[in-house]
Amino acid sequence: QVQLVESGGGLVQAGGSLRLSCTASGGIFISNAMATGWYRQAPGKQRQLVASIANDDYTKYADSVKGRFTISRNNPENTVYLQMNTLKPEDTGVYYCNLLSTGLLQYWGQGTQVTVSS
Repeated sequence: QVQLVESGGGLVQAGGSLRLSCTASGGIFISNAMATGWYRQAPGKQRQLVASIANDDYTKYADSVKGRFTISRNNPENTVYLQMNTLKPEDTGVYYCNLLSTGLLQYWGQGTQVTVSS
C-alpha cells in the first residue's frame, strides 16, 4: 500500500524556519515519480500548490513563497523536503505532500499543520 508520510510541522513565530519531510513507502519511489510537491490548505480556502519538483529536477514555486521556500529530494531516502524560511502568518495551513506517478496516479499524504504566529 502506497503511503506518503509527512512530518516537521509545528508552531513557529514569524520570521522563523521549519523543514517539512515527506517519505514514500509501499513500492513507490520518488526518483521515478513524474513530480512530487507540497500543497497548502489554509482555513476556509482551497488547497493550493506551494512547490513542486519534477523528475528532471525542474522546480516550481508559488509566487508567495519564492525566495523563502526550497523544495528538494533525497532519492536514497525516498524523501522530499520543503525548507521554509522567513515564515509569515499567511503561510499557516495544513501542508500536504503529493506525488504524481509515471502512470499519472496521484497520491496524497495525511497532512501536517504549520502555524505561524505574528
